[in-house]
Amino acid sequence: MSELSSRIAGFHKLGIQGRLDILKERCNLDPGALESMLNTGNLPADIADHLIENVITTMNIPVGVATNMKIDGTDVLVPMATEESSVVAAVCNAARQCYENGGFITSMSGSQMIAQIQLVNITSPQFCRVTILEHKAQIKKLCDDCDPILLSLGGGLQDIEVRVIDSNSGPMVITHLIVDTRDAMGANAVNTMAEKLAPLIEQWTGGKVYLRILSNLADKRLARARATWTCDAIGGEAIRDGIMSAYHFAKSDPYRAATHNKGIMNGVSAVVLATGNDTRAVEAGAHAYAARDGHYGSLTHWEVNKNGDLVGSIEIPMAVGLIGGATKLHPTAKTNLQILGVKSANQLARIIAATGLAQNFAALKALATTGIQKGHMALHAQNVAMMAGAVGQQIDQVANALIAQGTIRIDVAQKILQDLKPDQ
Repeated sequence: MSELSSRIAGFHKLGIQGRLDILKERCNLDPGALESMLNTGNLPADIADHLIENVITTMNIPVGVATNMKIDGTDVLVPMATEESSVVAAVCNAARQCYENGGFITSMSGSQMIAQIQLVNITSPQFCRVTILEHKAQIKKLCDDCDPILLSLGGGLQDIEVRVIDSNSGPMVITHLIVDTRDAMGANAVNTMAEKLAPLIEQWTGGKVYLRILSNLADKRLARARATWTCDAIGGEAIRDGIMSAYHFAKSDPYRAATHNKGIMNGVSAVVLATGNDTRAVEAGAHAYAARDGHYGSLTHWEVNKNGDLVGSIEIPMAVGLIGGATKLHPTAKTNLQILGVKSANQLARIIAATGLAQNFAALKALATTGIQKGHMALHAQNVAMMAGAVGQQIDQVANALIAQGTIRIDVAQKILQDLKPDQ
């Protein structure tokens, strides 16, 4: 095989088969690999080929359904797309333990997104700031004219904010367009408005505009959820106190908070992905919000109420939508939204926040009791069995043997598999 080169003229003009033919030659792919790549599952190849560039296949991720979720008095089935063992089970168990106490109560701050316009090369930044604010009415008309449909649905520009910041490049004047994007995530809408407004800001101030793009720190689009777990439901005061200790650790230490919040995002990102929304945007916003006070801490808050019950809450930026992109094009995403039964982006965001809170409770309880590995590795044992070559009934047999031995390793699984009788 000749030395690999990443320079492939006209690669983007080829179809999926043509691209795979090139990769077969250059990367020495075997026929079995090619056959697998051509199977795009329940996402038709022609749709995949138009969603992103240079498509060669799709990556199928398991979708599970979290049960026991009662949100704002209504039972909801929550599809979750994830490859990580124990995530779906954790949400189910957490929700079951607060179900009889009312489940989750949720709310939303609004559906507003922010677009930023960066103005530089200015010597009088405060003067420029006031100048821009004087044109608020003109700015509103220009922005609303960009998207008449959004305006007809009750959305559109709601306000402007103009900030002066110091930077290594000198002072910058940053204009924020506050836009109600309704049931859309809103990136395209707010970016278009920022692009349209940029030349006028230059004209009014004599400065130079560079960046004009949305912010993923969607702190005007906060999803909130809360729930109460009684001591009886979770196993007693000692477990409650252990959960509180684990939370206080995460609140105080960014090294713990990073893993604490990753656990929250296990639930959040799984629902975001299952509904065809932008996982990277939501994750970026969440972690930025966790550091908004200058210290990276927990996205959740845990307390003990006057009855001695454990009460938890979460507040998290949630820029998700029901229209546009994969939410309308991906057949699985559309079906998952139907399973959820949501009628608005607001409702979807609140369900996602509740799922994140449930995930966090489950992780904290596991850490405060048996440790995270016992439950996680028990579910992971099936994955290890398959990695060792187990098929069919062998998967459960090998997994159960691994759990019984208390050692979840591929070498142990291979030995167990070898020892199975041929007729098994």
